[in-house]
Amino acid sequence: MLKRLSIRKITLASAALFACMLIYLVPSVREENNWSEDLEYVDNETDYSPVFLLDKNNYVALTEVSVSNDDNIENKAKEVLEVLIIGSSDGKVPNGFSAIIPPNTEILSLTYDNGLVKVDFSSDILEISEDLEEKMIEAIVYSLTSIDGVDNVIIYVEGEILSKLPKTKINLPSTLNRSFGINKEFNLTSTKDITDVTVYYINQINDNYYYVPVTKYLNDTRDKITIVIDELTGGLGYNNNLMSFLNEDVELVSSNLSDNVLSLDFNSSIFDDINTKEVLEEVIYTICLSAYDNYDVDEVVLLADNEEIYKSASKTIE
Repeated sequence: MLKRLSIRKITLASAALFACMLIYLVPSVREENNWSEDLEYVDNETDYSPVFLLDKNNYVALTEVSVSNDDNIENKAKEVLEVLIIGSSDGKVPNGFSAIIPPNTEILSLTYDNGLVKVDFSSDILEISEDLEEKMIEAIVYSLTSIDGVDNVIIYVEGEILSKLPKTKINLPSTLNRSFGINKEFNLTSTKDITDVTVYYINQINDNYYYVPVTKYLNDTRDKITIVIDELTGGLGYNNNLMSFLNEDVELVSSNLSDNVLSLDFNSSIFDDINTKEVLEEVIYTICLSAYDNYDVDEVVLLADNEEIYKSASKTIE
């Protein structure tokens, strides 16, 4: 997914360079057609937005889809939700993923105000299998809160707030956000000192990597970022389908949260190549995505031996 974005940027740049060379290398054609030597750049009418869809293992996974280049949050939210409805935008769903909201579901209304999206669905949304009922809510909440400016979601069905899932009988808070969790895993030995931590792992379709968040419920009183790094350096996730590229020698030396900036200082083992001091893209994103889901911060800074190696001001994949 990330490689495709880079390829797209390179292709656009190459096309622009070729156009410049063509104009200047063929002056007679330029004069005959009275072409202007000034290039006009036109914004692309499409953009890409994060969305959470089902993968082949029934994980709700982070991917991206093409959307209109529209700054209107309500319009973007509707377009993202349409991708989640089976049969509504199949052409936008990447290979290896599938939509999750039942077919024929309609978005009856959608409004946005001060960080809150209220969306009213037709009753068709309740025609979902029991095993996917909670995952559907996770996909809706995580997809909508991936839109800049959206922090909370209220789900209605035919004008009534959805307060309980009819098949699993799971109670829902009236206002939903990422504290609801995703791909939940429970590893508890008591009802005391329970911590919920969301960790982003890696999965693979053909040669492309994508990210799968897992919310773990643990009896652990350590800082959440300490738990995150401990989980990621464990190699494989809790399931053989999920991976982490942090090797077991990586250590989080210190962490500091100040002025909405989370700074994480690692030992030199975080480098994929100690000579070039390169860090794998997948390592950067599993750490940063996990940090943003567990901390309300504006920026995440990665350091190695107290020297800055990466700074992220985006809560999604760039």
